[in-house]
Amino acid sequence: MSASRVTLPALFAGLGTLAAGVAALAVARPGSIAVEPVAAIPHATPQEFPTVSYDGTFTFVRVRFNAGRRSFGGFGRARNPGWAHDYPYADENFIKILDEVTLLGPNTEGTNVIDAGDPELHSYPIAYVSEPGGWAPTQAELDNIAAYLGKGGFLILDDFRSNREWANVEAIFNVVLPGHSFRILELEEPIFNSFFQIETLDLPPPTFPQYRPIFLGLHEDNDPEGRLMVIANFNNDIGDYWEYSDMGYYPIDLSNEAYKFGVNYVIYAMNR
Repeated sequence: MSASRVTLPALFAGLGTLAAGVAALAVARPGSIAVEPVAAIPHATPQEFPTVSYDGTFTFVRVRFNAGRRSFGGFGRARNPGWAHDYPYADENFIKILDEVTLLGPNTEGTNVIDAGDPELHSYPIAYVSEPGGWAPTQAELDNIAAYLGKGGFLILDDFRSNREWANVEAIFNVVLPGHSFRILELEEPIFNSFFQIETLDLPPPTFPQYRPIFLGLHEDNDPEGRLMVIANFNNDIGDYWEYSDMGYYPIDLSNEAYKFGVNYVIYAMNR
């Protein structure tokens, strides 16, 4: 893996409040749709995906999933498939920040890409899913993700927007966790205070500013007081902030906020 290009002093020079809010559309809560798993297709691999061996050290894991005919494609520099959007820079930059500001001692030598249907995923407590709006799960993926969450795993869903993509995500998790419903998360939720004190949930999306960002979660036993198993950064893309945080595309304070959300997710999940 290439070395991180994040300039830590610049990124954390001003861990302050967000800039003023952004014009946005109201979010509608679409009804569920039936998931129709499709046959697995060969993974699109425009680049190498080196991995690191499991040794018990916290390692950033990205989920590679079956996109089938529903793939929306990424907007990253290499136009990776949706599940690889912002890879590898977002992953590398985030893990360097996590190492810098916490005592977790994460693996800074590399990150992993693991198939959604691979039981190896169970070795890692937290996994990141990019563009789940284009996920067309196989039965093996549905079963493995259900087992992963049931055993204590935590999923971060990022980089998706629109009612169409939300309907796909909601339908997938209606199958993975029947009887569970996503609920809108408020600022007072423990996950937003697990390490950094998040001051606002109005983190403007780096792209598609016409959408209003919203955070939603799935809780164990569908109990709002229970363990949060899945968090969805709906109508947002914190991975994009991570990827371009050293290139001047976005204001430093917004990149800082995106990192704070990610760090909080990890610390929350590692302590529940």
